[in-house]
Amino acid sequence: MNFVLASSFTLAWVLKDEATPETDRVLDSLGHGIQAFVPSLWRWEVGNALLKVERQKRATSAETSGHLLLLESLPVEVDEAALGQAWTATHLLARKHNLTSYDAAYLELAVRRGLPLASLDRELLMAAKMERVSSVLGKK
Repeated sequence: MNFVLASSFTLAWVLKDEATPETDRVLDSLGHGIQAFVPSLWRWEVGNALLKVERQKRATSAETSGHLLLLESLPVEVDEAALGQAWTATHLLARKHNLTSYDAAYLELAVRRGLPLASLDRELLMAAKMERVSSVLGKK
């Protein structure tokens, strides 16, 4: 089944110390008829997180470049309509669940598309549960 991919889950695909068998299973499902959807901020969030990892000496610049090439090759579709929700539905979800606007963007996309959410962020997953959005890891 298609899903909304949050940056926290994405990082588990490229950082070995954050990967789990469950996150690897979801990664392996991509390209077999399953697609991930993201708001446009996803690229900036993941890019920024990987720069932070580099600065912490957890990865080299060559490793980061390799991670970005891998992510670029995956069937991840940017949902252009998410931008139009930033000051409406996304803002309301952020306020309602005390989320950042960034995290609320993933939740809004999952709600609007009726898709499960791939996230490792506890607060975001709790908000998703309250909005009746399932998790790709099976936690409702």
